[in-house]
Amino acid sequence: MIDRPLAAGWRCSVCGATVDATQPLAWRCPKASDADRHHALELVQAVTPLRSNGNRNPFLAFRRYLAWDTYAASLGLTDAAREAVVMDLDGRIAAVAGTGFATTPFGRADGLSDALGFGTDGGVWVKDETHNVAGSHKARHLFTILLHLVTTETAGRAPWGGEADRPALAIASCGNAAFAAATLAAAVGWPIRVFVPTAADPAVLTRLRELSAHVVECPRRPNDPPGDPCIHRFREAVASGAIPFTVQGPENALCLDGGRTIGWEMARQVQEKIEGLPFDRLFVQVGGGALAACVAGGFGMGGVSPMLHAVQTESCAPLARAWSAVQRLGGPRAAAAHWSECMWPWEHVGESAADGILDDETYDWLAVVRAMNHGGAPIVVAEARVLEANELGRRTTGIDASPTGTAGLAGLLVMRDEIGADERVAMVFSGVRR
Repeated sequence: MIDRPLAAGWRCSVCGATVDATQPLAWRCPKASDADRHHALELVQAVTPLRSNGNRNPFLAFRRYLAWDTYAASLGLTDAAREAVVMDLDGRIAAVAGTGFATTPFGRADGLSDALGFGTDGGVWVKDETHNVAGSHKARHLFTILLHLVTTETAGRAPWGGEADRPALAIASCGNAAFAAATLAAAVGWPIRVFVPTAADPAVLTRLRELSAHVVECPRRPNDPPGDPCIHRFREAVASGAIPFTVQGPENALCLDGGRTIGWEMARQVQEKIEGLPFDRLFVQVGGGALAACVAGGFGMGGVSPMLHAVQTESCAPLARAWSAVQRLGGPRAAAAHWSECMWPWEHVGESAADGILDDETYDWLAVVRAMNHGGAPIVVAEARVLEANELGRRTTGIDASPTGTAGLAGLLVMRDEIGADERVAMVFSGVRR
C-alpha cells in the first residue's frame, strides 16, 4: 500500500532549473520570461511500481502519484481531506457536465483489427475518451490545474483574496479544450476568457457562452509576430494577470500532471486484463503534444514502452519538421539547447477535418521527441487518410469520435504494410463528434 505522495517536483528540460512540488502556483520554469519562452517543466517522480487503489475515478485511483497530492499534503491536508477535495470538485463538475471523471474503456477493437488484417495475437486496442467530462481527454489535463487553484485559495496562499477577487482563467481554443475549460470553470464559478479564431463555429461559441465563458475573437493584427493570434492574445492576458488554464505544458505544466492518468489507466488495464505480449506501438494524434507526452509517459511508468508514432496532417506538421532537425542535431538530448532551430510556427496552416490538431506549434515537442526516440517516429497523413480513418474507426468500433479524435488511426493506416499481423497497437479515440 502506498502511504505517501510520490511526486517530488519539476525540472526544466531546457535549463535544468527545479521547482519543488510544494511551491504554490508554480506552473512555469522560473527562468522563463516573455522574451525567452523556450523552457519546459517536466515532472520528477519517485520510482515505484504503478498501482491503483481501484477507485473508478482516476484522480482518486492514482492520487499518490499526482504532483497536486504532494502539494496538498505540504499544506497540512490529511489523506482524507485530500480525497474529499477531489470528490467535491468532481461532484461539482458532474453537476455541469452530466458526468464526473471515471476510468474509460481500453480494449481490443475486434472489428477494426479484423478489418486491418491483424491476427488473433495482434490487433488494435482503443482507449475511448469520448464519454469523459466534456467529451474528450482535455478535462483531465485541466482538473489538476483546478485542484491546485482551489486548494491554494482555500489554504489562504493565493495572491487574490478569495472567490470574489479571483483573476480570470484564460485559454486559447475553439474546440475540445475550450469546452473542457469552460465546463470546469462553470463548475466552480470561476471567470474564464476563451480566445478563439474569427472563423470559429458559431455553435461552439454559443455553447461556450452558455457555460458563462467570455469569448474573445482574435483577428490577426498588423504588428502580430508569426504564430496563432489566439495564442498571442492569450499570452497577453496572462501577462496582465490571468491564470493560464491551458493544455500546453510550457504555459502551465500542471496540465501534464492530470494528463498522465490516461497512460496510467492504460498501463494498469494492460497489467490487469490484457494477456499476452506487451504492446509494440502507440499511435497518438498530435496538435500541441500534451496528449502524446502524457500517454507515453504514463504508459512508461507502468513498465509499458511501445514505440510512439505521433500523427499530424499535411496541413500542419511542425513536429515532423522538428523531428528531422532533432536527428541532424544528434538526438533529443541536444535538441533542448536548439529550440528555435527545431520548433517554430507552421507558416501556412491549411484546413483539415481534424481541425483540433492544427496547432501551428507542437508546444510539448521536447517530451514527444524524447518518447519517440526508442524506435518511434512521427507520421504525416494526407487528408484522405484522416477521413478514411474516421469512417473506419466509427463504423468498426461504434465510438462516435470526431476526425480529430481518430487521427491516430490515420497514422496506422499509413504504416499498416510495415506492421506485422501479430503486433499489438494502442491508440486513443478522444473528442466526441459534435
